[in-house]
Amino acid sequence: MTFKAEYIWIDGTEPTAKLRSKTKIITDAPAGLDALPIWGFDGSSTNQAEGSSSDCVLKPVFSCPDPIRGGDDILVLCEVLDTDMTPHPTNTRAALAELSERFAAQEPIFGIEQEYTFFKGAVRSASPRAASRPRRAATTAVSARTRSSAATSSRPTWRTA
Repeated sequence: MTFKAEYIWIDGTEPTAKLRSKTKIITDAPAGLDALPIWGFDGSSTNQAEGSSSDCVLKPVFSCPDPIRGGDDILVLCEVLDTDMTPHPTNTRAALAELSERFAAQEPIFGIEQEYTFFKGAVRSASPRAASRPRRAATTAVSARTRSSAATSSRPTWRTA
C-alpha cells in the first residue's frame, strides 16, 4: 500500500517563523509513530543553516490522518535536529518537552484573555473587515446622525453602520 506523508516543521525565519512541509511517498503502512522514517532537508532554504553545511534532520513527533487528501495519507509533525541528532537552535519544542517532563506531576491551567477598546464617536475600526467596507457607509452614518440630531434635539443620536 502506497500513501503520502506530509512532513511539517517550523522554519528559522525571523522575527516570525513559518511552517514548511514536504511530501514523502511511503510504500508500507507504518505501525505507529516510531515506524515513520526520519528524513532530511536543506536548511539553507529555510533559514536554518549556512549553505556550506546545510543538512538538517526531521524527526516525526506526531501523526494524524490528512483531512485534505483523505484516504490513507497522513500529516506528520516534526521537530528539527542537527545531523548529530541534537535539537536544532530553532527547535523550541525540545525545550518545552524537557520542561513538560520535569513538571509532569503538575496540572497546566490555560486561560483566554480578551481585551476591548471603546471609542466615543465615529471612529473607524482598524480590523481588516472594517478596512474592506466602502468609506461611503461611514459618511452615510454621519450624515444620518447629523440630520437626526438637528431635527430632534441638540443631543446627538448614535447609529452603527
